[in-house]
Amino acid sequence: MRVHVVSDVHGNAGDLARAGEGADALICLGDLVLFLDYADHSRGIFPDLFGTENAHLLVELRTARRFDEARDLGRRLWAELGIDRTTAIEAAVRRQYAELFAAFPTPTYATYGNVDIPRFWPEFARPGTTVLDGQRIELGGLVVGFVGGGLRTPMRTPYEISDEEYAAKVEALGEVDVLCSHIPPEVPDLTYDTVARRFERGSRALLDAIRRTRPRYALFGHVHQPLARRMRIGATECVNVGHFASTGRPLALEW
Repeated sequence: MRVHVVSDVHGNAGDLARAGEGADALICLGDLVLFLDYADHSRGIFPDLFGTENAHLLVELRTARRFDEARDLGRRLWAELGIDRTTAIEAAVRRQYAELFAAFPTPTYATYGNVDIPRFWPEFARPGTTVLDGQRIELGGLVVGFVGGGLRTPMRTPYEISDEEYAAKVEALGEVDVLCSHIPPEVPDLTYDTVARRFERGSRALLDAIRRTRPRYALFGHVHQPLARRMRIGATECVNVGHFASTGRPLALEW
């Protein structure tokens, strides 16, 4: 069984269409939407609406963790634009989802990232794409569990939930051979982004499940430039599968 794994697609439909080549299945760990590309400030929903210069400013404020000022900037820009924020963003997200879901190979097993909007996915998931969150499947003789979304942060991205709700989804999986999530377990080397120079939120519940149930693999994304891309926690190989938006390369696993 050969499985390719991607995360943090952020609008890269071209490479996504090729991500399953040579594999028996593709696993996607979320963050399909591109709201703002921190490497190229001309790409994404925000610069499409407000221009590259405002995108530069928003990135500067967020990178400096000046989140209140970043929200004030957003409110001012939306007021000046004079259109309904929710309607405009949802229309842009739907356009991205239409292209991205069409690029998924068959079969694809996917869960949500923190910037995704779960209620839209049923509109776009075609036959051959299975969406899982707090659920498990059998794949090539191994049990694979999926936990989508992220934990609450000052960024207030669309699919952030409480620690308690997230832990309940992890607990619902039980023992699995492969633990798939969007965010990493709460380990400093796995949660620190070396370019953004900050710790992203990892999950204590994931870390506890890894120590308790000892899956063969724990696979995740979310942190685009982690201090460590791989490490072992006991018997478990923990792997950040990469920032697919920039690399265009899936992680390949065989079992």
